[in-house]
Amino acid sequence: MLAQPTGTAARVAVRVDLLPAFSVASLVAVLGLPLGWIWSRLAPPQRMRVVTPDQQVVPLTAESWHRFDDLAVFLLIGLVAGLLVGVVAWLLRARRGPVMLLGAVLGSLVGAWLAMRMGTAFAEARFPFPDSAELGAVVERAPVLETGWALLAQPLTTAFAYGTLAAWNARDDLGRRLG
Repeated sequence: MLAQPTGTAARVAVRVDLLPAFSVASLVAVLGLPLGWIWSRLAPPQRMRVVTPDQQVVPLTAESWHRFDDLAVFLLIGLVAGLLVGVVAWLLRARRGPVMLLGAVLGSLVGAWLAMRMGTAFAEARFPFPDSAELGAVVERAPVLETGWALLAQPLTTAFAYGTLAAWNARDDLGRRLG
């Protein structure tokens, strides 16, 4: 015959955790502003040559590779930010659980979107396209992010880091100190 457990099962405290999770989500979302600025400083511009009088441009040899560099830099920044957000959210010991995970992941998604929007705006301000350039001139085009899939790097890494730490924890209550 199996013995009945004597302790109470760990429960999710949704109502108590909503405000801290919303606070974490808001703080992580605002983190997108400096991340976008950092990306705009690290991502390389694409050098292009003016080939027609109506300002048609073509990339110089090997410069089109910077399109990948721009994306790779954004992804790496998102991966590092997601890892840090996941670990820091886990360190909020009194609020560990699925509500905090959801807040951190949603905040990371909004932060990544904000980093993408503001990063491209900062980059366009840093590398303005000239109004007129003579034929054959070399101009720099601001870094671009050509895919929206890059937004998923930060929230997925946040979920992975938080989930890994939760799986590593052997306690049913995740080590929360509620008392």
